[in-house]
Amino acid sequence: MRLANGIVIDKEKTFGVLKFSALRREVHVQNEDGTVSEEIKERTYDLKCNTQGRMIQVSVPATVPLKDYDYNAEVELINPVADTVANANYRGADVDWYVKADDIVLKNKNGHAGISQNISQGQPKK
Repeated sequence: MRLANGIVIDKEKTFGVLKFSALRREVHVQNEDGTVSEEIKERTYDLKCNTQGRMIQVSVPATVPLKDYDYNAEVELINPVADTVANANYRGADVDWYVKADDIVLKNKNGHAGISQNISQGQPKK
């Protein structure tokens, strides 16, 4: 069982401050014969989450370049969605939650996502 489109998340209320920890795993595409291919389907990262009070795992598509941010760098999720996977068992069902996002980007000092572009870049400081 899955939610149709997942649950859209209010980033500030749900996560608060997120800090980059590390790449947790890469999920590879499975070949038709059941073997694992070299093609990466998605990457999952560990992020420290102050609102949840623990480490969370967030998956992003493999089309997004590999993230290698500094440890504890403040990051932001782009379009995060929470979803579930339920597996029936003899007592009912076990439900696992997971978070997916379109991207994980550095959060600049002004609180906006992405790497800030310095307008005066290339000009000497006065």
